[in-house]
Amino acid sequence: MSFTVPKELETELDELITHYPQKRSASLMFLHAIQEHFGFISPEAMEWTAKKLELQPINVYELVTFYPMFRTEKLGKYQIKVCRTLSCALGGSHALRDHFCQKLGLDSTKHEPQTTKDGKFTVEFVECLASCGTAPVVMINEDFHEGVSNQKADELLGRCK
Repeated sequence: MSFTVPKELETELDELITHYPQKRSASLMFLHAIQEHFGFISPEAMEWTAKKLELQPINVYELVTFYPMFRTEKLGKYQIKVCRTLSCALGGSHALRDHFCQKLGLDSTKHEPQTTKDGKFTVEFVECLASCGTAPVVMINEDFHEGVSNQKADELLGRCK
């Protein structure tokens, strides 16, 4: 296995294990820490985690694929999150996501997160971004944008270049 965890992160994870009555109880926190460090959780990272926590790899894989906050692929430098809940959907978020996909050469018929070939952008639907009165709303990385039209979407993309 070619996956390695930096010594500093491994020390942090070893400390984390001591906070739980059983090693497996630290699984979610382990995965959060690994994703935070690497940006996603690779199959090798799942195997490493399983070995470290004395689990079978399938036990870790089940967690990673069950919880939507975990990623199995690297995300783009710019993560475009388009709210899809009711208020935003009624405000045009589906057409807005299609617009982002079209501008970036992505397939708007796919509903999972998609990353451009150059690794610069990831577009995905997300659940409520808590601004129903200003739909549709979008987050690009940590920046929040309300009332996003196609024109505003183009301006936001332009700022990312």
